[in-house]
Amino acid sequence: MSETNAAWSSRASAHLMSVSAKPPIVMERGAGMELFDVEGRRYLDFIGGWAVDCLGHSPPALSAALAEQSSRLINASPSFWNRTQVEFAERLTAVTGLDKVWFGSSGAEANEGAIKLARKWGSVRKGGAHEIITTVNSFHGRTLATMAASGKEQWQALFPPRVPGFVHVPFDDLGALQAAVTDRTAAILIELVQGEAGAVPASHEYVRGLRALCDAWRILLIIDEVQTGYGRTGSLFAFQQYGVRPDVLTLAKGIGAGFPLSALLALDEVCVFEKGDQGGTYSGQPLAMAVGLAVLREIERLDLSAHAARVGSYLEDGLRRLERKGLLDHVRGAGLLLAFDATRRTGADVVAAALESGLIVNSPRPSAIRLIPPLIVEEGHVDEAIAVLEQVL
Repeated sequence: MSETNAAWSSRASAHLMSVSAKPPIVMERGAGMELFDVEGRRYLDFIGGWAVDCLGHSPPALSAALAEQSSRLINASPSFWNRTQVEFAERLTAVTGLDKVWFGSSGAEANEGAIKLARKWGSVRKGGAHEIITTVNSFHGRTLATMAASGKEQWQALFPPRVPGFVHVPFDDLGALQAAVTDRTAAILIELVQGEAGAVPASHEYVRGLRALCDAWRILLIIDEVQTGYGRTGSLFAFQQYGVRPDVLTLAKGIGAGFPLSALLALDEVCVFEKGDQGGTYSGQPLAMAVGLAVLREIERLDLSAHAARVGSYLEDGLRRLERKGLLDHVRGAGLLLAFDATRRTGADVVAAALESGLIVNSPRPSAIRLIPPLIVEEGHVDEAIAVLEQVL
């Protein structure tokens, strides 16, 4: 007989660093929209690995890509190009409209690379400009630099001394951003939908104003699409809906559909890294590259961007029905990156009660509930999730 969740949780607590609060549940397997714990209990997953598992759990396309690539080449070292890396780079630059790419393993690593690239560009192309403007309540990663770039108030006092060179302004406030620009400004780093703030989207006027401001001041526009990229908001990339093009783009989460993978992309004129400036043991690792190609092909084959727009609209309609009943407030977001505010219970209470009812949701802020299901979610899954939320709320 398999050990219980309690027994496995005890073993985890004994040997794993405690870096986040976790319920006494240990997951063992997953398929499609569902996760199963060690006791065999089924959960409907509406966070999808925090916007990671875009193809659902254990997608056959990934299993096949990993099996095929592992039989040919697992690692060649960063001293060499590998064939799959070149193929994926060609495909990814084509769909983004950017020119060059560097591959990493996490969103934080991609954003750290973007910060380094902006500082190098400011040093050699803009008279030593090094400051990067970011926004309040933004989230860009957990390295020392990306934590300093993030606008999370509770991080301000962590791990001193704080990495300097970041200026924080209110989100979606073009006037505040304009006032912060100086000759020291090298770049603006922005999320088009602030995921960890509770799926807060930027207005189209703000983003177009950002692009115009960057052009006027000759500042790099860095768009962090770690959470919004790969069909999440109803188009392959969120920036496509705003009618702008970034100078630098970062991707992760959905790009690997559960496999550790990220990308830093930039226009040719921004690619000022010299040999030795940027690297990583697992950069362009063949297994990751095979996964990246397989994920992109599946998203295009299944037209999951359009699917996310359609099912996201259906999910939003369901949430608004609950809003009209007074059970929640402030439905917001885009595509399958949606959130609302609980009006009768705390976010933590809602998450715990939903989990008890077999639904996995997330609360990034005290009253906010975020829904970021795999892109393969269907209307029947939405109906089930809405029924649980109605009962819980």
